[in-house]
Amino acid sequence: MKIGIPKEIKDNENRVGMTPAGVSELIKHGHTVYVQHTAGEGSGFSDEKYVEVGAEILPTIEDVYAQSEMIVKVKEPIEPEYALIRKGQVVFTYFHFASDRPLTDAMLKSGATCIAYETVQKADRSLPLLAPMSEVAGRMAAQNGAYYLQKTKGGKGKLIGGVPGVKAAKVLVLGGGTVGEAAARVAAGMGADVTITDISLPRLRQLEMELPANVHTLYSSTHNIIKELPDTDIVIGSVLVPGDATPKLITRDMLKLMEPGTVLVDVAIDQGGCFETSHATTHTDPVYTIDGIVHYAVANIPGAVPNTSTTALTHATLGYAVALADKGWKKAVEDDPALAKGVNMVDGKVTFEAVAKVWDLPYTPLEEVL
Repeated sequence: MKIGIPKEIKDNENRVGMTPAGVSELIKHGHTVYVQHTAGEGSGFSDEKYVEVGAEILPTIEDVYAQSEMIVKVKEPIEPEYALIRKGQVVFTYFHFASDRPLTDAMLKSGATCIAYETVQKADRSLPLLAPMSEVAGRMAAQNGAYYLQKTKGGKGKLIGGVPGVKAAKVLVLGGGTVGEAAARVAAGMGADVTITDISLPRLRQLEMELPANVHTLYSSTHNIIKELPDTDIVIGSVLVPGDATPKLITRDMLKLMEPGTVLVDVAIDQGGCFETSHATTHTDPVYTIDGIVHYAVANIPGAVPNTSTTALTHATLGYAVALADKGWKKAVEDDPALAKGVNMVDGKVTFEAVAKVWDLPYTPLEEVL
C-alpha cells in the first residue's frame, strides 16, 4: 500500500503522524511511505531520518495526498486539506466529528473512509489510541492551570502547591478517565488540594486507592459541582463520551459562583467542551476571560510537546496502521472489532451512530458497507 504522512497545518501543531521508527516498520512490511518535506521537524525528526529508513520525501502536501492510498496523520483535516481527500482514500487520524459540522460535511462529500483514532475501542471500553494523548493532555492541563493561576497571567495569584503556612490551591477535576487521572496525579504532585469527580462509583473507589492522599473523590452531580466551585481555584474538564458531543457540566450562570481569576481548563474541547462558555483556542492565543474567569481551551494541547506526543502516539497507532496496510481496511476491521469502532464514515455514509445523531444525519451500520 502507498501510505502518506503529510505535514500538520493546524496552528502550532508540531506533531507528525508517525516517527521514523514507525515508518521503518511499515516499509519492512513491503509498503511505500511518502513523507512531506519537513513534516517531522517540529517533533525533532529530520527528513534525513525518514530517508534512512526508506521513506520517500515529497515536496508538497498536495503530492502526499495525490500519491497515497492511506493518509496517516495526527489532527483532523482542516479546510485547505478538504479538496485533497478523495473517494476511496483511507484517512486514519483524530477526527472529532461531533464538534465540527463543516469537517463532517466535507468528509462525507469526499467519499473517503474515515477511521478515527478517538473511537477505536476495545471490549473493555478502553480507548487505546486516545489514551496516550489523553495522558499527555491531562498532565499538561494541570501544568497550564497552574501557569494561568499566576496574577500576571490573569489568575488569582496563587501558587498551586502553596508554601508552609499558606494553603495550597484547590483543583477540581471533572471526569475520572485517563485525562482526569493524569491531571489529578500531576496537580497532586505539585502539592495542590485535588478533588476528582466521576459518575462511576467503582471508578471512584479505584481512584481513591491509587491516587495520592491529597486527592479526594466526589460523585459527579450538578449539586456537588456547584458546592465545590466557590473556593476552587482551577477546574479541569476531562469528560468524554466516545465520539459524541460532551455534556456541559458548568453553565454560564455557574461562573458567578467562582472567584475572579479562577482558571477553567477544558480538555474536552475537541468534542465540543464541557463548559458552556468554552470555545476552541490555539497555542498562539490560548486563553480568554468571561465574567472574570480565565478559560484555557486549546484543542491540541499535546502539540506543545510534540517529541513526546508523536512517539507515544506512534507506539499506539502503529499496529493498527500495519493491519490496515497489510490487509486493506475492510479485512482489517472485520478481523478487529476495536478497529471497526473507529470507522466513522465510508463512501459518503456515516457509520458511527453518535456522529449521525449529533448532526441529525442518516446512520448506516458498518456491516452494511463491508
